[in-house]
Amino acid sequence: MACLLETPIRMSVLSEVTASSRHYVDRLFDPDPQKVLQGVIDMKNAVIGNNKQKANLIVLGAVPRLLYLLQQESSSTELKTECAVVLGSLAMGTENNVKSLLDCHIIPALLQGLLSPDLKFIEACLRCLRTIFTSPVTPEELLYTGPDHQTILFNHGAVQNIAHLLTSLSYKVRMQALKCFSVLAFENPQVSMTLVNVLVDGELLPQIFVKMLQRDKPIEMQLTSAKCLTYMCRAGAIRTDDNCIVLKTLPCLVRMCSKERLLEERVEGAETLAYLIEPDVELQRIASITDHLIAMLADYFKYPSSVSAITDIKRLDHDLKHAHELRQAAFKLYASLGANDEDIRKKIIETENMMDRIVTGLSESSVKVRLAAVRCLHSLSRSVQQLRTSFQDHAVWKPLMKVLQNAPDEILVVASSMLCNLLLEFSPSKEPILESGAVELLCGLTQSENPALRVNGIWALMNMAFQAEQKIKADILRSLSTEQLFRLLSDSDLNVLMKTLGLLRNLLSTRPHIDKIMSTHGKQIMQAVTLILEGEHNIEVKEQTLCILANIADGTTAKELIMTNDDILQKIKYYMGHSHVKLQLAAMFCISNLIWNEEEGSQERQDKLRDMGIVDILHKLSQSPDSNLCDKAKTALQQYLA
Repeated sequence: MACLLETPIRMSVLSEVTASSRHYVDRLFDPDPQKVLQGVIDMKNAVIGNNKQKANLIVLGAVPRLLYLLQQESSSTELKTECAVVLGSLAMGTENNVKSLLDCHIIPALLQGLLSPDLKFIEACLRCLRTIFTSPVTPEELLYTGPDHQTILFNHGAVQNIAHLLTSLSYKVRMQALKCFSVLAFENPQVSMTLVNVLVDGELLPQIFVKMLQRDKPIEMQLTSAKCLTYMCRAGAIRTDDNCIVLKTLPCLVRMCSKERLLEERVEGAETLAYLIEPDVELQRIASITDHLIAMLADYFKYPSSVSAITDIKRLDHDLKHAHELRQAAFKLYASLGANDEDIRKKIIETENMMDRIVTGLSESSVKVRLAAVRCLHSLSRSVQQLRTSFQDHAVWKPLMKVLQNAPDEILVVASSMLCNLLLEFSPSKEPILESGAVELLCGLTQSENPALRVNGIWALMNMAFQAEQKIKADILRSLSTEQLFRLLSDSDLNVLMKTLGLLRNLLSTRPHIDKIMSTHGKQIMQAVTLILEGEHNIEVKEQTLCILANIADGTTAKELIMTNDDILQKIKYYMGHSHVKLQLAAMFCISNLIWNEEEGSQERQDKLRDMGIVDILHKLSQSPDSNLCDKAKTALQQYLA
């Protein structure tokens, strides 16, 4: 019998809970504002530490009503504050609670609440927002990040309202203000330019930041101040040679990379320093000789320490957790350090086991570490000397080709950029890369929706075709196909178009190669050239196209494709009289190759071009104030006299 009685008892308890929950929700709709306020306060007390009650109230529709009351202008500030507190308490329940709150569009309502003049209400909204955003179910993109959001905060007076908090007696307040400035200034010239001129108690903001990164200040404050100055510098608000950068910010960030600092601090210091020096060769040189930085970074690869040597499990967990971040940060900083200077690259490569470490990094499980390792390698691959020595000794092309087979786009972009360098004619890696199926891989990249991958794919093919054998050129044309070549020549991305023209120019070099390619693809290539010369393109595109024509004109049989095409001949004539010297010179190369009298059929070609009025134009150009153009015209006229 006892077993039979259990069910009705449980149902009775549940009914009571639901009934009491319904009572709380009903009170939110009372016409008396004072009763509504008391109802919200009672609800607040009922839900504290009671997940079941929280779930019941959400199911019964409390959230939409609380949000309505929170946003109503007629609601008292006290009522709005209590509503925000209850919503924050509901968010502290289960992940399903947070999902329900997000479905009701709680975030815009709470963000709007931050514009209130009442500090208690603002605090309640902020607490609720913090609870929601610390939940794993809340998408990060809902948070205000990016230029648009920075601008919104800036336009609402964030800079002026936060600046005075830097002089607060509370360390926590000063730090939050500092962090806010670092977020506002990141990659934002508008905000950064304003910050430079902000005065706080008669002192400019950059001067305050400099004081905050002094050695006697807490490390967290030093790092965040250095970030603010770094972001302002990168946004163009502070010069890279300003003393606050060279003598204060850079040395502070180098200090953060030392062994004495916590692992988290070393990661943050290295990544911020990498960002600071990335575009400036002088800062790279200064950093490279500060506190033995290059050797100091080698220590970043020594985590986790040997497991047998660690008895403290917590420390082992800590080391394992930060091992990836440390390697990623070191690779990033090495990439920035070696971006421009040959001597720095040499020092990096000569650091203990560095090439082995980078090669190992290419196959790390962490995508971020792989990306940073590829960036580092790409930076070092700009060295002709290293391409011929270290890169060859370590057969870097092997792991790189493996990375290119299957990687996210962000890694593919950097890896394919590096492949462009490895395919330069003086690189010993060029031959084995070709043999490992690079042509098909690169032709595949040219079909990517990502413009950066299309550029790199065609760029690498362009490098591959430079002074290449006929077989390689034929392989490229076969794998790429004329249809794809046409698509690339009409690509909306200017870089893709320019590199495709560069590829064509390299393919059409060396007389036998020119004749062979034009015999099989001449019609399509001439059609493409015509379209570009007729289209709305800039000077550089037209110049490159005329240079391709000049190469065709250098062929033995290929030049007839120009001579039998009156439309093309008229275009060459037109560009000889163009206002831009670059285009005149490129057109002159075409004419010179067509009329060269040592070649078979030159007399007939000269006669046809004379009838078109080319000789008259040459006489005019021989009087050109541009010495180069003048000389070319005189040389061409001599062909007629010989």
